[in-house]
This record gives sequence, structure tokens and C-alpha cells, in this order.
Amino acid sequence: MKFIFSFLLLSMFSPIWPLGANPVLGDPFIIVNKENNKAVFIDEGKIQSIFHISTGKEQNFTPEGKFTVVVKAKNPYYRRKNIQGGNPENPLGTRWIGFDARETDGRIYGLHGTNNELSIGKYVTEGCVRFHTDSIEWLYDRVPIGTKVLIVNTTKTFEDIALQEGAMSEAGLMHE
Repeated sequence: MKFIFSFLLLSMFSPIWPLGANPVLGDPFIIVNKENNKAVFIDEGKIQSIFHISTGKEQNFTPEGKFTVVVKAKNPYYRRKNIQGGNPENPLGTRWIGFDARETDGRIYGLHGTNNELSIGKYVTEGCVRFHTDSIEWLYDRVPIGTKVLIVNTTKTFEDIALQEGAMSEAGLMHE
């Protein structure tokens, strides 16, 4: 009985209690929509920025689901072709925000820049989400490890998705 009481007491005051929905309203949250090759960054319950992106050249290349940012890197190394970070030939650009899709460690799937700005808006990647250089650098500075990334393929609006996921409230909607 003493063990159960101690466990309950410790659980209630644990930093991960209560175990519930994530993101919590106000947390940083990224939504990627493969249907229109756009992404949004939500923070403090509001859409902070909308980005044009590129996703997988085949529908199943860019995984769908909710993932967690687990690694970040400036001037990432491109392992596939042994290209050092900072090299203009590096297709990952200047920033890497890796997430844990398909049971990976954040080094296979990620949000990253590009050395080919004209590819943005197209279905051309091997599975990652490609951003304009200035966009990924802006995002990189605002996204902490642990941020949730939701990748969908839908005609729903970003606002509807964010409301459904608990990343925004009605008060955070853009009113025109």
C-alpha cells in the first residue's frame, strides 16, 4: 500500500504529469501539408508563419503522422553523398531539424534548407521537407527539441487542423 501511495504521489508531481495531449495550447507546433506543399509554425496559440515547401516525389516518401523534433544541426553533413556542411553543393542547405519518423533517430527525416531554391513547391524530395533557406533559418531559431511536427495530406485548413490538435484555440484564429 505504501508503494502505491508513493508511486501516485511521485507521478502527480512529475514534470510529465498529466500524460495528455501534445501539443499543449501555447507550445510550438509545426504542421506540414503535403496536399498543397505548405507548412505553418504555430507558437503561443497562433500561426506565426506560413512557408512554401517541397515534399516527397512519391506520395509515401514523406511520412504522415505526428512526430517529435529530436535533433537540430547547423550546416548539416549530407551522409548519402559525403558532402560537408557549409558546402554549396550540400542539398540540405544550412539547417537541419530532424524528427523521429518511421522509428528513426532524427537523422533520416527532417525539415531542412536547400541548395536549389527553385525546387520549393514541388514534389521532389526523398522524404524530407525542404524549405527556402531564409525560412528554415528563421524556423530553426524558434523550434526547440521536443517540438511536435504533424505531417498530413488534406484539404483542411491549417486553422482547422490546429484546432483539432489543440495547438490553437478559437481566440488564436486569424481574423480578417
